[in-house]
Parts: sequence; C-alpha cells; structure tokens
Amino acid sequence: MYCTRKINADYTWVGADCRRLALFEGVFGVPDGVSFNSYLLTDEKTVLFDTVDNAVRTTFRENVTHALAGRTPDYLVVHHMEPDHAAEMADMARLYPDMTILCSAAAKNMIAQFFDAELAARVTVVKEGDTLCTGRHTLRFIAAPMVHWPEVLMTYDETDKLLLSADAFGSFGALNGSLFADEVDFDRDVLDEARRYYANIVGKYGAQVQAVLQKAAGLDVQMLLPLHGHVWRRDLGYILGKYDLWSRYEPETQGVMIAYASVYGNTENAANILACRLAEQGIRVKMYDVSVTPSSYVVSDAFRYSHLVFAAPTYNGGVFITMDELLRDIASHGLQNRRFALLENGTWAPVTARQMAALIEPLKGWQQVGAPVTIRSAAHEAQMQAVEQLAAAISGDISGEKQ
Repeated sequence: MYCTRKINADYTWVGADCRRLALFEGVFGVPDGVSFNSYLLTDEKTVLFDTVDNAVRTTFRENVTHALAGRTPDYLVVHHMEPDHAAEMADMARLYPDMTILCSAAAKNMIAQFFDAELAARVTVVKEGDTLCTGRHTLRFIAAPMVHWPEVLMTYDETDKLLLSADAFGSFGALNGSLFADEVDFDRDVLDEARRYYANIVGKYGAQVQAVLQKAAGLDVQMLLPLHGHVWRRDLGYILGKYDLWSRYEPETQGVMIAYASVYGNTENAANILACRLAEQGIRVKMYDVSVTPSSYVVSDAFRYSHLVFAAPTYNGGVFITMDELLRDIASHGLQNRRFALLENGTWAPVTARQMAALIEPLKGWQQVGAPVTIRSAAHEAQMQAVEQLAAAISGDISGEKQ
C-alpha cells in the first residue's frame, strides 16, 4: 500500500521512513530512524529524482507506482551515488527500459562500478548549467562536488523555484508523517539531529558547502528538497543560516563542552568539579562520557560549542582508548576555530595532555586556554586550585568573546 505526500501540484514525495536500521552507514546510530527521500515530477515528461536504500525498496516501489498513476518515468535524475539513494537504480532501469538516466560524468563512472557497464551505457551525462524542459517545468543542473561526494549534482526547478539539494540540508530521524519542516518544532525536536547529520556526514567539506551556498544565493529558491529529512517551504533562511554557520566552523553556542574518559571515576570527578566551577560563573556546560556516548553526538556538539575541554587518563602510556578515538574523529572532520583546554590523569606517568594536544595540533584555528590540569590518581586540594584557575581562564575567555 502506498504512502506518498504531495509537495505541490506537480511534485510528490515517494520516499520512505526506516526505523529498523540500528546504524546509518554502519557507524552512526539512528535511534529515531531515518528517511530516504525520493521525488517524482509529473509533467508532460515524468522525472524521478533519486531512488532509495534497499531497506525500504518495497515501500518505494509502491509509492512510485501509485504516483505515476499508470505512466512510466521518462527520466531518472541521479544526484548522488551513495547506495542509500541509488540502490534501486538498476531495478528501476529494468522495470522501465525506456527511462533515460541523467547524472554527472563522475556518477556515470560510479554506476559502472556499483552496477555494470551496461547500465552505465544508458546514462546521459549532464553538467553545470545544462537544462531539461519537461513541459511546464525547466530544470537546471548545478554541480555540487564534495557535498559530500565528488559526483554530486543538485537540480533547480526554474518554474516552481525549488532546489533538489542532494545530501545538503538533511537530517537524521524518520519523518513520522510530517514531510515539511514547518509541521514540526524543528528547533526543539530536529535541530540536534540535523546538526549531528551535518557535522558527521558533510562537516569536513565546509569550503565546498560555502560554494554551494553562494550558488544558491544567486537563485530564487522558495523550497528545499533534501535526500534525508524535512522539505523546507518556509523560513528557508533558518536552515541556510545554520549551514552557513556550520560550514564556516563558527560555534552556535558560547559555552563549554566537556568530553571525558574515566576508568575508575577519578577523572570524571575532576571534570565534574570543573563543570561546577564553570556553571557557578554562568557558563553553559554540556558533558559527555566518551566511553558511553557514541562519538557522532560528541562531534556534533564540538561543532556547536565555542570551548571544548578534553579530560582523560593515561592508559598504556598513551591517551585512553575512547578519547583517542574521539580526537581522531574530530580531526578527521577538520573542525576549525575552537578554544580548548586539557585535563589529564595518571598514577605514575601522566602524559595524556601533550598527546591529546598532538592529536589536535593539525586543526586550523584551535587555541589552547589555560594550562593543562594534571590529576595524580585522584583529585586533592592541590589540584583543586588548578581546576579553579582553568575554570577562571575559560570563563574569562568566553566573556571576552561576548564583548
């Protein structure tokens, strides 16, 4: 049975929600599910924009069949070749042998890799600025390389003034029937998952996102249709503003994220004391035990907060395992322009602070605040003075940024 929603007179959402996948891309937890969006344009010619993940293939096929109402798709536009959007391409091509596949030259090569040369031979390559007239609608193709794969295209409908934006402006989380962003309290219920999606999926490619935003600024865009998450038909400046902020690596929140690892609770206790001292000075604080919380959530708030504290014990002469993994994850996403502070613990040879600093050192625009705090086994009065001094240094740095 079909489950579609009309976007406007000629566009229909034919995608599907999935709540059975525990991990998106095999690594990112999706406790609230995820949507795989596909869209159908019904005009003198019919155009299917992208397919879906194999996990929702049955729903997708039922939706497409219903929305076509006996017609066949004339075109399949491939914006992005990741299998969560392209897995059903070969089956659609078999079902509709006269359907023309449109994609970038790089995507054509990937089609041959994911599927076969025979399917790739059915491709018509389109590039930046090429147009397709479907009757009432004129579609213009926009290159969006490295947002977040090199083959990515976007499509701008010059008639309805909507932008099919591939993986940009998306979010984790199933739609739960609410296709449009204005049908939910986005800031309260979705923003954190939109940020987590951006930071972990697209976050490394800030310069490329900025290039796409500049292209979008030259268009009269009245609707955004991403491949995951909600469709934007109102208040587009909200999500465009978030992407501008995130892609410039500017923090949303003046405050402190404390990420800690602790074997027996002593490092955690020192981190909690630091959090108390900061909160007493009116500083907003968010804390994560990196051995409990998956790194995608911590990476997301590293993009959000202006100041980051990393606290970990020395373990086998190095950084404790989960903290080491987190810092490498943050470094791999190329986060820029953060203030940071360090807290280490060690019973006989604490070396974590300098090793954590070495993992952060390649990142652009990072500046250390205050001296590293060293705890030996457990925090005592002597270390409390150092913790308080670090809290004062961080608070003063934040107050200085607010002026």
